[in-house]
Order: sequence, then C-alpha cells, then structure tokens
Amino acid sequence: MSNKYLALLRGINVGGNNIIKMDALKTAFEEMRFAGVKTYIQSGNVIFSAAENDKAKLTAKIEKQLSKKFGFEARVAVLTFDELRTAAAEIPPEFGQEPKEYRYDMWFLKEPAKPDDVMRCVKIREGVDRVYKGKKVIYASRLNSMAGKSYLTKIIQEPVYQYMTIRGLNTTQKLLELMSRGET
Repeated sequence: MSNKYLALLRGINVGGNNIIKMDALKTAFEEMRFAGVKTYIQSGNVIFSAAENDKAKLTAKIEKQLSKKFGFEARVAVLTFDELRTAAAEIPPEFGQEPKEYRYDMWFLKEPAKPDDVMRCVKIREGVDRVYKGKKVIYASRLNSMAGKSYLTKIIQEPVYQYMTIRGLNTTQKLLELMSRGET
C-alpha cells in the first residue's frame, strides 16, 4: 500500500543559492521510485507516494539522493498527509484572518527539533510579531507595515533553524488542497 507524503526542501532557490528546477526535482523523486510525483512552485514542495512507512528512513533516503544529485547538503522535512492536515486543522483562530495586515508563515520542523525547542529560541517584538506552537509546527505572523522591525528573522541565528523550513500560509493551504484532491 502506498502512503502519501509531502517533502519540503529547505533552502533551495533562495537568493541564487541551491538552484533546482522543479522538473529536475520531479525527475529525481521519480528516479527514487516514488509514485505520483508532483511539484508545486519553486520553493521545493514535492507531493509523492511511497510504500515506505518509516519517515526517518524515507527522509534519509531523499536527503542522500538529492545531495548526491544536486551537489549540496539537502535538508528535507517530510510530512504525511495526516500531519499536514493536522497542522492546517490546528491553525489558531486568529491566524490568517488579516492577510492585508500580516504575513502568515508556518515553520515545519524536522527531527530532532520539537516545537518547545523553537519556542525557547524565538524572539518576538510586541505589537509586530505573533508566534503560536502547534504539535509539529510553529505558526508565525508579523505585521507587514513593521516587518523591518520584526524579531522573527533572528531565528536564523539559532542552531534549531537548521531543522526547520518555512512556508507561507497560502502555500501550505494549496499543498493540502492538492493532496486532498489526490493530485499526485
């Protein structure tokens, strides 16, 4: 039986670094014998199916193969369909309600990072930043008009940052929609 997964690659196609075309990424996943491979936008989102039930093994395989194929240390957060659905279902009530005023991001974590680890490290500026802890994700928003004063970007200085990848709320919702419709 096949399981539906979402691979979120970390740090590709950002600032001219680790450039990977989505058709090449799709081919790489197909070469790993995954089924129904579909990519979504240029930030490294791959929906696929695999017989493997062990996410740690699956993640290790993907990171090893992508690192070898594309020549950089690939980091990937792999989520099951249920994990993505749970992350979307747990969105705090006020999160996403003022898209003209706030930028909404979801910070997806990979082992060994835990939400409590991130929450201990994250710094917020009152009146600008809001952060909420989910079971396996952090929900972060910042006021657009004061984005330059946000403390959320300071997370990149923390060791835990290497174990997270960030997606906007709209991207996350679109990925869930694609997985829900079975468009893989």
